[in-house]
Amino acid sequence: MFPNSLFALIVSALVALPAAAQPWAEKMFETTSHDFGTIARGSKAEYEFVLSNVYLKDVHIAGVRASCGCTDVSIKKPWLKTYEQGAIVASVNSRSFLGHQKATITVTFDEPAPATVQLRATVYVQPDVLVEPGSVELGDLERGTSVDKTVAVSCTRRGDWKILDVTSTNPHVSGKVVETARQGNRVAYELRVSLDADAPPGYFDDHLMLITNDPQSSQIPVLVRGRVLSPVTASPSSLFLGVVPPGEERTRKVVVRGRKPFRIVSITAECDCFKFSPPGDAAPKPLHLIPVTFTASEKAGSIAEKIRFETNLDGAVAEIVAYAVVAQQ
Repeated sequence: MFPNSLFALIVSALVALPAAAQPWAEKMFETTSHDFGTIARGSKAEYEFVLSNVYLKDVHIAGVRASCGCTDVSIKKPWLKTYEQGAIVASVNSRSFLGHQKATITVTFDEPAPATVQLRATVYVQPDVLVEPGSVELGDLERGTSVDKTVAVSCTRRGDWKILDVTSTNPHVSGKVVETARQGNRVAYELRVSLDADAPPGYFDDHLMLITNDPQSSQIPVLVRGRVLSPVTASPSSLFLGVVPPGEERTRKVVVRGRKPFRIVSITAECDCFKFSPPGDAAPKPLHLIPVTFTASEKAGSIAEKIRFETNLDGAVAEIVAYAVVAQQ
């Protein structure tokens, strides 16, 4: 259950927003600034400024621009319905811009009212350390698959430069380095990146951190990302059932897909305000269309509930989050 303060914020969106009401747009962002820290030349560094539509009206991001060519920007999802998440993606141009860089990112909205929000990104691109390729892209992987890839890392500033250790923000991603050259002021390593077979389904977007003996750049991040495919998925991942008067019902359908035919053995949610109608037949099939019915209580407020679909594919589970607003009487 969301707090009443958030419910009041949502309901307030029913009133037209004046053009001068800039704060309504900024309230959607989780943060408005990000420091990438120190990265190597050529490294791929991205950050998503996440925003969520907490209003009952649709939100439209009309445009986005950066004040500096050091940062490329894009809109992940221009239209956001109630409770939907989107993001402004900021990417560092680390090949053309070196040293300290900063950019102001201007995001323009035109629905439900005109507004602008300014985001800020800073970075230091180490000119003498190069990572090729700029990131480790593992792509789509079957669950239970292990994979290894290599990246070249070099330094051209000091002959005694060393990578002392490699740490990871993901327990299923690891790396180790092997020195391949040391001549004059140039030092080269091969970074070997591994994803273990126990990695859970879903996207991962993490970093390996190269720990060096350089006090000016003691940590160099290397982006590692990919997706472990799940045997089953459910869509939409965010299900909004709308504004429902007390005592009334609202039904929406969820699509549960499998990579091979399967059965749904149980559907659960903590709140008994949600009811489900699983398929009547027991025959396995690759797609199930499940009605989800929400019954509004007598108390006004917002509901956010995780719904879990358990299958017979080695216990594989798909989950969504269902949202609803119980209208005031």
